[in-house]
Order: sequence, then structure tokens, then C-alpha cells
Amino acid sequence: MKISDNKIITSSTSKQVNLSDRKIKAYALKNAIHYQGKANPSAIVSALFTEGLEKSKIKEIMPQIQKIIKKISKLSIENQKKEFEKLKNLISEREIRKGLPELPNVPKKGVIMRIAPSASGALHIMHGINACLSYNYVLKYGGQMYFRIEDTNPNNIDPKAYKLIEEDAKFLTKGKAKVEIQSDKMDLYYAYAVALIEKKSAYVCECSGDEFREFSKQKKDCPCRSKSLKQNILDWEKMLAPVAYPDKSSKKISTEGNKKGFAEGEAVLRFKSPEGMKHKNPAMRDFPLARINLTAHPRQKNKYRVWPLMNLSVSTDDIEMKMTHIIRGKDHRDNAERQKMIFNVFNKEFPWVGFLGRYHFKDLELSTSKFRKEIESGKYSGWDDAKLPTIASLKKRKYKPEAFWKMAEHIGLSEVDKTLDKKDFFKILDDFNRE
Repeated sequence: MKISDNKIITSSTSKQVNLSDRKIKAYALKNAIHYQGKANPSAIVSALFTEGLEKSKIKEIMPQIQKIIKKISKLSIENQKKEFEKLKNLISEREIRKGLPELPNVPKKGVIMRIAPSASGALHIMHGINACLSYNYVLKYGGQMYFRIEDTNPNNIDPKAYKLIEEDAKFLTKGKAKVEIQSDKMDLYYAYAVALIEKKSAYVCECSGDEFREFSKQKKDCPCRSKSLKQNILDWEKMLAPVAYPDKSSKKISTEGNKKGFAEGEAVLRFKSPEGMKHKNPAMRDFPLARINLTAHPRQKNKYRVWPLMNLSVSTDDIEMKMTHIIRGKDHRDNAERQKMIFNVFNKEFPWVGFLGRYHFKDLELSTSKFRKEIESGKYSGWDDAKLPTIASLKKRKYKPEAFWKMAEHIGLSEVDKTLDKKDFFKILDDFNRE
């Protein structure tokens, strides 16, 4: 592919596609008119697929699209309409997507969808937008939206997060979403762990992390993989075995004197991947499901010593909650494949999954953990400080939930990574809020 005379020329064995500035401008104007003067790059890219654009060329054409969007964004909507009249004959009869694209395989009763934030603090602006993208589909089809708080890692929990996220969920969905907390369902995760062992799809591994990584690198089974069902059940019970002497002087629990169970770091529960350790993707090779973590949990205290890792807890919940459709970041593509393996063990239909590209703000920090430290240090007055891009802050500044719904629709369901300016982003959000 090359750029020549303001054209991108995509060559293939079967066709040659010319995408001139004028044609891209026509699509951009059409989209901008629909969205109060602000064009959505991902929607334009989707439209250009009808003109023969290949996915592999998106990164090369994106600067050209961004440059055109920047120019037309300076025009009033009336002038945009006038410009579009001059160019509308250049574009395909197929419309640029308006509103949300349809989801496949929607049940008559509607969709069941979720967002799964960690319990590290309140939700920030992009958490809210992503949650509203799923909630928009619940509004469209009917069904149920869940905010599922992931708190099975005792090391990264803000005790205040539970109430903060519940308040954010209530605001964004006008009280329609249900909130669930993972650490309240530990017995369920244990039941699924035992079921996986009994189905010979999980085993207790006593190899060190370094040892297992070496086995994976060599595509060889670790010795623990050949354990009998009886031995795996016994070893799972050893992972769960009570600790003899709690150390009240620290957040850790001492294992000194405990001869019955495994100590922290001595054993993990692993999934026995169908393709074994020879899977072409190293991430699929007998990934871990649960580990011993003796850090006191802010909510459950010292009640549990074995904690499910993401792929066990998420798979369990998605099965039990009967998820139909899931929208998640594309960085979770491997996790989706791992969870699909677990669904297959239980002969459950895996939900439809849509992936989102990453949003990079040039001038806006989005780190819940960092916000928490800065609040604790006194830099900010709280999660609703006007300087923070949190849902709590925007709610206090009189933003309405409908503005987030419209912003989620505007951003859309796209795997394309985007780089945004804080000023431009909030200009669009403010326009939606005024409506």
C-alpha cells in the first residue's frame, strides 16, 4: 500500500482500491452530521471496508482520516451539510452505521451483560463509557446488566471501592443494574474447582514458577500433570487445609507448625488444556486457576486461604449468571479463549464476545490505583474531586447518565485503538449532556 496524490491505494491480487481525500471526507461528513458535528473515526473505518479497505491497512490510513476529521470539525453543522451535498455521490449506497450495530443470537428474553471492575477504587470515565456500551444493549433488547466487582486478589483492594462502585452503577443505569461481589461466592468457585478436578481437567501443580515456565518453553508436561484423580483431590484438600497459627501482628497468616497443608507459593491449581503443553499459544498451556494467598482480605478477613484467579472466577460467574453477550478490552482476547475452554468442559455455550480497542488520552491520566494513592496523600479531596475524571466527580458536576449512554454509542463497538485529546473528548460529552 502506498500514499500518492492524496490517495491511499490498496493493492491485492483481485482488486485495486482508491480512497481519495474526497471520498473519505464524504464519509466523515455523513458521520459528523449524525453526531452533532463530531465524526467517529472507527465508524468511518467501518464504512471504508465497503470500499475495499483491508483491516491490515487501518494504521496506515488512520492519519489521513484524523487529518480530514480535524478539518471538518471546524465547520458548523450547516456548512458540513453543504459540503456533504457536494460529495454524497462519491460514497457507497450503504449507510455509515447509525446507532449500535445489531448483536447476533439475541434471546427473546433479552441479553445478559456485565462489566467487571476490580475493587481498587471508584470507576473512571472510560469504565463508565464501556459499562454504558453494554447497558445500551440491555436498553435496546431488554434483559439484565450486572456490575460484578472482582475482588479475589486480596493484595489490591480498597475497602471503600464496594460502595463507590455500587453508587456509580446506580447512577449510570438509574438503578437498573445489579451489583455482585465475587468474594461473597467463594464456595461456588471451590465447587467448580473440584468439578474440574473430577472431570480430569485440572490438577494441583507443585512446580515453582520458574520450573513451570521452563516446561512450557520446552513444550513438555510438568510431572504434576500425570497425578491420579485421587492424588489431585488430596492435594486440593491440602491447599485448603487450615493454618495452625495466625500471626495477628501482621496482615499475613503464619504457616509455621502447619504440617497438614501447603504453604503459600508451594502449590497452584492448573487447568489441563486439551492440547496440552504443545499448544501453539503459550498462554493456553495449563494456565493457573487458583493459588494460596495468605494476605488478609479486607472483606472476608482470614476466612479463606485459596483464592480463585481470574479465569476460574470469571468462567464460573459467566456460566452461573447465564451471560449471553460480553464486551471487553481486546487485551483480554487470550483470557476469552481460556474461559471458552472451561465452558467446553461443562458443555456450556460460550457467550458472544465483542472486543474493544484501547483509548489513549494524550493529556489525561486514567489509573484508579494512582488516583487512590493521590487521594490518600491529600492531593485530591476525594473520589469526587473536580480535578479527577471519575464518574463520582462528573456526577457531582451535574453530568447526566444519558450523556454517557450517547457517548458510548458515539464511540461504538470497535477494535481500533484510538488516541484522544481531553478537550475534544469532553467537548463531545458536554454537547451530549446539554441535550
